[in-house]
Amino acid sequence: MRLAPPIGHHAQFTQHGGTFKFTFSDNNERVMMSRLAVVFGGSRGIGRAVSQLLAQRGHRVVVLSRNKETAQVTAASLPGEKHLGLSCDVSKEEDVQRAFETISKTCGTVGYLVNAAGINRSGSDDALLLRSKSEDMLSVLHTNLLGSMLTCRGALRSMLSHGGAIVNIGSVVGVKGNSGQCVYSASKAGLEGFTRSLAKEVATRNIRVNLVAPGFIRTDMTAGLEMEDAVRRIPLGCFGEPAEVAHAVLFLLESPYITGQLLLVDGDYSWHCDDFCQQSMRANCIFLLC
Repeated sequence: MRLAPPIGHHAQFTQHGGTFKFTFSDNNERVMMSRLAVVFGGSRGIGRAVSQLLAQRGHRVVVLSRNKETAQVTAASLPGEKHLGLSCDVSKEEDVQRAFETISKTCGTVGYLVNAAGINRSGSDDALLLRSKSEDMLSVLHTNLLGSMLTCRGALRSMLSHGGAIVNIGSVVGVKGNSGQCVYSASKAGLEGFTRSLAKEVATRNIRVNLVAPGFIRTDMTAGLEMEDAVRRIPLGCFGEPAEVAHAVLFLLESPYITGQLLLVDGDYSWHCDDFCQQSMRANCIFLLC
């Protein structure tokens, strides 16, 4: 959604240092100040959609991905100017620290942080806990949970003096659980506790922290799912699109009186998935015993 003036009004765009100002020339002047938005996992899927929407709203965006070239290509494709693409593996503390040092030197203070980087090592067939490899467990936990902790800590050092907003990306699986996804579910459930606790820690510094929990969204991570079977269990009757999650993220970033909350973006699937989860559990248990 591009920022546009009301019909019959004139919009002026000016830049003052690192801050952008949109002014509408009606009797009631409306001003939107640009912020520096940092999006981890911003080169694909939900993260890419968030980056695009933030850029459309006039914010300067730093896109971070494990692949520097992919991050740079994504940043270059965003509307507006001076977006930046950087490489970062959020599971590595030194990578996160280096990324924020670069952001501080080249871009200034962080206003928004979105944690969209995530992995699922269980594969297309998913994996019961008894079949999960320890190294895969650690990889998922380090990326999905510890990674968000590290990036939040890095952003807070920049936000403490002027406030800001953080949105972590969880999953409906972290809320309801699902057989065959114990490790992934634990990593996303941990994000909820982390988000709620951090929100209480930093509220007095005018920093808000919230969590978006998507359901079935059309991304690379859901590409191997049996779509028809899953869609039947979604009351809205379809998979969501990354852009739809991005709008939920933007809503939480811009809402000044919401913090410590979890927002489900799942087509109401979360309240209708118990039968599916139980059937999946029975099938997996039968297969395990055979």
